[in-house]
Amino acid sequence: MPSQTIDYETHLPGGQHWSLRLRRGTTMRLTAAEAGANVGLLMYNPENLLERLNLPDTLKCQHTFKLTRGHCLYSDMGRIFASIIADDLGWHDSVGGNLNAGHMVAKGWQPVSFQAALNDRTQTGHDSFLIELAKYGLGARDLAANLNLFSKVVADDTGRLSYVPDHCPAGAAATLRFEMDMLVALHTCPHPLDPSADYPRRGVDIALGTAPPPDENDVCWAHCAENARGFANNRLYHLGAPR
Repeated sequence: MPSQTIDYETHLPGGQHWSLRLRRGTTMRLTAAEAGANVGLLMYNPENLLERLNLPDTLKCQHTFKLTRGHCLYSDMGRIFASIIADDLGWHDSVGGNLNAGHMVAKGWQPVSFQAALNDRTQTGHDSFLIELAKYGLGARDLAANLNLFSKVVADDTGRLSYVPDHCPAGAAATLRFEMDMLVALHTCPHPLDPSADYPRRGVDIALGTAPPPDENDVCWAHCAENARGFANNRLYHLGAPR
């Protein structure tokens, strides 16, 4: 794993949300504070908010269904938003989607309002993203397919998706390195396929730092030819970007 510095640390409790702008070269290490954590994540180019995380292209160009160390996260313009440079789990969900109000009703999870419980209210991932995106002038039309870090979803021979319990132990970590300046929105709401009887609250620890820029020997760059082309697209983008 590339050498890193850690410059800021915080804890995001379960069922909460957060967003921030990060500089190119920033790393984000996420560590599950409780077993069974889930982190929903979206990313946007802050200089052009129409450019956003594109998971279908991310999977297609790297010929994978799961995401882990060595994989890159692509935008809908063929550029690499972030690289997964470290991972304890070997599988993060790219297809399970986001918890919404319909899931809450189907599961029998009792909705609790902010007025009744303040920060202990039960939130959906859908609403959590909308709250964070509104801070940057974005809304429902700007939602895209989200990554679910720490969760594992598998498909059987018929294409039926199943959530894998006990996939993520407490202390499991994954680290992203951002290859462009980035707007990141994330939440710790449950995965929509989580079978828990009650709304689970599982937080994560967040550590932000920096890492050296990648080269052709980097595990993500060298993973496949498409990633090398993606980094070339980034290089061209940064040559033309305002300084």
